Amino acid sequence: MSFSARPGGGAAFPSSQVHPLAGRTILQIIPELEAGGAERTTVDIAEGLVNAGARALVATDGGRLVGELQAKGGIWIPFPAATKNPISMLLNVRKLAKICHREKVSLIHARSRAPAWVALGAARSLHIPFVTTYHGSYSGRSSVKVLYNSVMARGDVVIANSQYTGNLIRSMHPQAGDRVGVIYRGTDFLKFSPGAVAPERIEALRKAWKVAPHERVVLLAARLTGWKGQKVLIEAAARLRDKGLTDVVYILAGDPQGRDSYVKELDGLIAERKLKDIVRRVGHCTDMPAAFLTAAVVTVPSTEPEAFGRSAVEAQAMGTPVVVSDLGAVPETVLSPPAVAPQERTGWRVPPNDSEALADAVGEALDLGASARIALGSRARAHVERHFSLERMVSSTLNVYSALLENHFTHRTS
Repeated sequence: MSFSARPGGGAAFPSSQVHPLAGRTILQIIPELEAGGAERTTVDIAEGLVNAGARALVATDGGRLVGELQAKGGIWIPFPAATKNPISMLLNVRKLAKICHREKVSLIHARSRAPAWVALGAARSLHIPFVTTYHGSYSGRSSVKVLYNSVMARGDVVIANSQYTGNLIRSMHPQAGDRVGVIYRGTDFLKFSPGAVAPERIEALRKAWKVAPHERVVLLAARLTGWKGQKVLIEAAARLRDKGLTDVVYILAGDPQGRDSYVKELDGLIAERKLKDIVRRVGHCTDMPAAFLTAAVVTVPSTEPEAFGRSAVEAQAMGTPVVVSDLGAVPETVLSPPAVAPQERTGWRVPPNDSEALADAVGEALDLGASARIALGSRARAHVERHFSLERMVSSTLNVYSALLENHFTHRTS
């Protein structure tokens, strides 16, 4: 099957017709439904399936998004999908196959490597289509790691969440060939809209983050791990402070997820640079639309390639200036000179791991006058709406399912 999807491509199915997936049962499998791009996409696709008249099953250990999944009509199948134990994974193949047989599953979609091996075994034993999505770039050059990663390139359709990821798949697993296509991660622009955020939500965040009325916020929203660039932002904050910039606080919003040693490193660097008054760790934030609207600038200073760049898209949707590392897929989401004319800019791209360049870009963004800031925000909103909408991601994915199942049915009856 040849597969090609343009950025967010795929027209919505006419509401007056019965969707080809109506009455079908689609199972997605993911380790856990905690916060993250893969997890959020799983819930979004489940909702889209329900709206199309299909049954949306998600096999997972559980997580904070299970309640939302169920509220949107999805069905949680408690399943030990997070295990990486080879024996447990082998036993899980039969367990998942039984579930799929019992529930009359038409197609399995895997979103992570360990459960993808389980899903591949179950799908092949039942002779049903198997889809994978690369939500990450998956490092590792050893033959064992390449083999382990290769399961994600074995789908009947292999979805990449960016052009960057798609190129990586083709270079590492050329056998995937024309089974690889790009469907960008979609954002709910009804939720991520300045008009959808009540002032009370912003005030609640500023109070929780201890931000004074006169202070502006520079935000980095990401889990606390080294490659997300928290240290680079701390160094940039020190540079800006030394240049005389005042009335700005730097918020690190994200879970440590057990990385206690890294948290100590961050706290040590903050203390060493004498930034305790202006750099704050605030933990996980549950209200990201309000967080991005609260911020004067949003930073994505990753030091290793991101497979997509969800924060950059969501911040642009809120009209907030963004500064991102010119690395991986994030530059695909932000228009910046010299790639575009200055009047087309929607944000700033800076070299990765360069605190001086980050400080300069953040300072430039903070110096924008009111008219320039409004104009940039309007361009950014229009840009992301055009390429990264939730509706386009869902319709593109459901089109993949429909085409696969139609091709599968034709093959089996011919």
